[in-house]
Amino acid sequence: MDLSGHNSYNRRQFLRLAAALGLSSGLASCGSQPAVPTREPLPPPPSGEGAYLSVARGADPRAITRAAVEALGGMGRFVKSGAEVILKPNICVDYRTYEYGATTNPDVVAALVELCLGAGARRVRVMDNPFGGGPESAYATSGIAGAVRAAGGEMEIMNRNKFRKAEIPAGLDLKSWDVYQEVLTADVLINVPVAKHHSLGRLSLGGKNLLGVVSNPSRFHANLGQRVADLTSLVRPTLTLVDAVRTLMSHGPTGGNLEDVRLAETVIASHDPVAADAYAATLFDLTGADIPYVKAAAAMGLGTLDLDSVRVEEIVV
Repeated sequence: MDLSGHNSYNRRQFLRLAAALGLSSGLASCGSQPAVPTREPLPPPPSGEGAYLSVARGADPRAITRAAVEALGGMGRFVKSGAEVILKPNICVDYRTYEYGATTNPDVVAALVELCLGAGARRVRVMDNPFGGGPESAYATSGIAGAVRAAGGEMEIMNRNKFRKAEIPAGLDLKSWDVYQEVLTADVLINVPVAKHHSLGRLSLGGKNLLGVVSNPSRFHANLGQRVADLTSLVRPTLTLVDAVRTLMSHGPTGGNLEDVRLAETVIASHDPVAADAYAATLFDLTGADIPYVKAAAAMGLGTLDLDSVRVEEIVV
């Protein structure tokens, strides 16, 4: 490997090189600086070049996913040629398929993989830290593993040695936490939650889905609303696309009864994680302000709850 000119490497390039050489866990143990996010918040689209938030409805999950992204200006707005992309779905447990509404629809995830690769992504990885069961079996049972590989993406089992302490400068409750380092250093992070009821947080949407990238997520429940908002301020997804194809209306987060599932056949997408979650809440006859972590994220300036103030494009496919 030619390392000529290595003195001009910036921090992002160094982290990528270290990851490629398998040095990341060693760096952590040697007292290196905590991992820091390299993504800046994406600004709203220029006037006439895409919606602020899109809502697509139809019977084909892949088609409505593509339509929602196209309405935002296309995947090229989010993914540039050569980008490293991570998709974070909700792969909840290894003992139920996605039909029970607790796990992101595999066709939605596969469509996003295809769109990212079509926009020139160098690599698209998909990962989660399941709530119940092991990752390998959960990935398979969910149907996501097969769909992602068929679409040209990679499934990654999250290595516990890659969780590193990260400072949270804007955090009001949490000032640091162990976060999966590659989620912070990837060029693009697409958060792909499934919209569902949650016994503690009222709803599990985009913000709650980010607990899959931290160690000891159960400790967030002590102050769930603010802690999820604090984490969002650090992780800053590039794009949030909420899978509401099948919504779990009660007995979440794991479900288990098909009678609790409503076929909504909808996906919601935005660069603004607060707006995406706020719209998703309306599918449960709630508002973003009714969900503590969504309200707290808005108060921190991470997005807007006022959907009337932004351009929302609704599409039927």
